[in-house]
Amino acid sequence: MHTHHSHFRRAQWRVLVAVMICYLFYYTGRHALGFAIPGISAELGMSKELLGWASAGMLWAYALGQVFSGGAGDRIGGRRMMTAGALLSFALNWVTSFATGFVTLFAGWSLNGLAQSMGWAPGTRLVANWWGPRERGFAFGLFSLAAGFASVLAFGASIFVIDGLGLNWRWLFRLPVLLMPLGALAVWRMSRDHPADLGFENLEDEAPPENVRATLKSAGDGAPPWRRYLAILGNRELLLASLAIGFQNAVRFALLIWVPVYFLDGDGSGGGGVWASLGLPAGMALGAFASGWVSDRFFGSRKSGVIVIFMTVAAILAVVQYLLPFGHWAALPILLFLGFFGCGSQSAFWAMAPDLLGRANTSTAIGIMDFFAYLIAGLCGPLIGWLVQHDPVANSGGENTSLVFLFVALLSACGAAVGFLIKR
Repeated sequence: MHTHHSHFRRAQWRVLVAVMICYLFYYTGRHALGFAIPGISAELGMSKELLGWASAGMLWAYALGQVFSGGAGDRIGGRRMMTAGALLSFALNWVTSFATGFVTLFAGWSLNGLAQSMGWAPGTRLVANWWGPRERGFAFGLFSLAAGFASVLAFGASIFVIDGLGLNWRWLFRLPVLLMPLGALAVWRMSRDHPADLGFENLEDEAPPENVRATLKSAGDGAPPWRRYLAILGNRELLLASLAIGFQNAVRFALLIWVPVYFLDGDGSGGGGVWASLGLPAGMALGAFASGWVSDRFFGSRKSGVIVIFMTVAAILAVVQYLLPFGHWAALPILLFLGFFGCGSQSAFWAMAPDLLGRANTSTAIGIMDFFAYLIAGLCGPLIGWLVQHDPVANSGGENTSLVFLFVALLSACGAAVGFLIKR
């Protein structure tokens, strides 16, 4: 019996590590645009506002893809979805690198958003299939840690392309993504969708809460996916969680896309100060793991407490960063902690999903939450571009990238306020 348990434990870790490796490389296909904006603007003559729409196109395509990828992950398995998404995103980044104007940039980058949507929700279903509720916060924390370090890897690779190799913006879409096929290979070879695929017993399926069982029953057995989605969308806690993570994800992408622009615009293309931006994704990675552990250790089933605390602290730190003069030595530690608190709460959201709808509907729940997360983040993209371009606060008539931090403070406060209403 002990030997059987130890074999299962090794298989558990093997699947988790495979998913983490794959997702570690996923973000190399997602974060190039922030570093490419100054180069694209100079070569193709696009304004920051217009490039904000290009960013929104990818985020909205990702949001739309989440609706289908979440359900597909529950039906056909996360292993196939993650592998296919990584390979498609690799190809579409290369397509985007040949853009000659806004239309070709928008089309290539938006299609890449659809490919990128095939990673997260199916990956969470893989994790949920192998890890029970008592360890799920820890497992999702590690998965989120990989996503956080994926941003560190993507930022570091992008900075190296610009500052180390001295290449133009097109190579940002070509070189870092060479890692993505390796991630696809890892999850395909090392993971399986269910413990039964390796001769173990599947984990006992957790029943959804009573109100969710009634909701799903009302849709009818064998109901088409759209009817199940409509029934699930009637869950109050899921809708609140979706709105809260929308604000949180808007914070995340406002920072990931516009912080590199803030440093590159301040330093010129390729100045050494841009390396300070690495503090942001490093903090995100550490915060993702920490919030998963904290939610298990101190908050039990009420994971919303972690969300409220983290987002409140993020709002305060964003105001401090806005007030800080450009080039100040404190920028690195503040960005580190802003990433920690502003983005760390995501793993608490993901661990909440099985609690809301049951493990059998994990990928669907996360797909819906991620849809709202990227819908709201996409809506903020053009708005941030307009704020940066026109500087309505100081009315200077010039660009002011530091306004990103003031906007992040507002979004964080909204996320904390909605998170307070979630009763899970």
